[in-house]
Amino acid sequence: MLELYQFEMSHYAEKIRLILDYKGLDYRKVEVTPGVGQIELYQLSGQRQVPVLKDGSEVIADSTAIADYLDKRYPDKPIIPSDPKQKGLCLLMEQWADESIGLNARKGLIGSIGSNQAFRTALLPNSVPDVFKNLVGAIPHELFGFLGMGIGMGPEAVKDAQAALKRDLTALCFILREQPYLIGDTPTLADFAVAGLTMYVKFPTGSYLNIPESLKGKGISGIADIGTFEPFFTWRDKLYADFRKSSPFAASVSGSPTSIDID
Repeated sequence: MLELYQFEMSHYAEKIRLILDYKGLDYRKVEVTPGVGQIELYQLSGQRQVPVLKDGSEVIADSTAIADYLDKRYPDKPIIPSDPKQKGLCLLMEQWADESIGLNARKGLIGSIGSNQAFRTALLPNSVPDVFKNLVGAIPHELFGFLGMGIGMGPEAVKDAQAALKRDLTALCFILREQPYLIGDTPTLADFAVAGLTMYVKFPTGSYLNIPESLKGKGISGIADIGTFEPFFTWRDKLYADFRKSSPFAASVSGSPTSIDID
């Protein structure tokens, strides 16, 4: 069986989970423990980032490389068009999603964690005691801003990221106004990249992810909680409903994906 080495909260891993579900491929999620698990992941793949796919003796790192491998190894329900123009558009849009939506969504999420107490505590598992949740919620947002500056995600960087996300989502709304998918009449890698990488912008509702119930439907303040981009999120919700399978652990955050086990 295919094995996906992942973080449940990784939006790049979510891109691959969408593709695996669309193709109807059975796979086992292997949750990598940050830190020590990434050392073991390095032993497997030669690098420390998720997602990593293991298919028998084949080990593939990087979401783009994994998507390309899956389409060649399992060609049923292709995600990369054969038509040259559509293929070019698909690959360009996937790269744009990775480098613009993916990176800016991460910055925007950090900004929302710092500025929104309710969102901050919603990220914590249900098993965390209320006393600890209250302590986390009470941390001054100025402290988060100060810490963010140390990793290049200060207030100005977050503001720029949110502005870029708004431009991206506006463009997507226009593209999807008169067609069912981003490239044509069938879903492609572009659709799954965009859908997965907007996970942080607004977490999907439904039993797809092993995340706290209070987090579902929440996201980046000023984007996820306004109606301007509802056409996009309605489209994304339909993509999930049509192709994404429910997670066996989504109903309870106490369930744990398989721990990492390097052969």
